[in-house]
Amino acid sequence: MNTKFDELLDFPCDFTFKIMGVATDSLADEVIAVIQEHAPGDYSPEIRPSSKGNYYSVSVSVVVTSKIHVETLYRSLSDIDDVRYVL
Repeated sequence: MNTKFDELLDFPCDFTFKIMGVATDSLADEVIAVIQEHAPGDYSPEIRPSSKGNYYSVSVSVVVTSKIHVETLYRSLSDIDDVRYVL
């Protein structure tokens, strides 16, 4: 991934990931499980349904330590089956 995270952020720092995916009961749990693999901690995701209720937006603030750490989390979160976008 060719990003400029290392130029724009001072590591370590809080970084909020917004994950948008199909509205399933397990989406938030799957997101937290992936984050726990790469950045163990105590997380409280903020979950918002779309206007029609077909999708959820899950926002989680994570302490990241490097550009590679951010990119790894993006890739891993994108690999979840029900996830459509990671912002």
